[in-house]
Amino acid sequence: MKKLWKCSVCGFIWEGEQAPEACPKCGAPAEKFTLLDEEQAAKVYNSDRTNDIHMELIELSAKMVKVCEEGIAINLDPMCVKAFEAAKNELWIIKQRSKAELEGHMNKGKW
Repeated sequence: MKKLWKCSVCGFIWEGEQAPEACPKCGAPAEKFTLLDEEQAAKVYNSDRTNDIHMELIELSAKMVKVCEEGIAINLDPMCVKAFEAAKNELWIIKQRSKAELEGHMNKGKW
């Protein structure tokens, strides 16, 4: 497993044998980075794909909301509009669920 370093200023995770000279996100110097232990690094690596999947769900939900809004705007008939509105509301729940899961991962050091 490669070494992971965490910026104590902004939380950016750096992968490498040593900390970067400056944080790519906030510009903090190398001494602001701490080396993650093996357990912490494993959490980051093990959660990488599931975090990506949650981000995909969030993006897809946003795209599907736009499709629902198009269907609502067409206003073909009340039942059709009702179906699009229900789908749009359900997509909000899906999006928020994934956001909450990502927040949980971050709070546990899995990002």
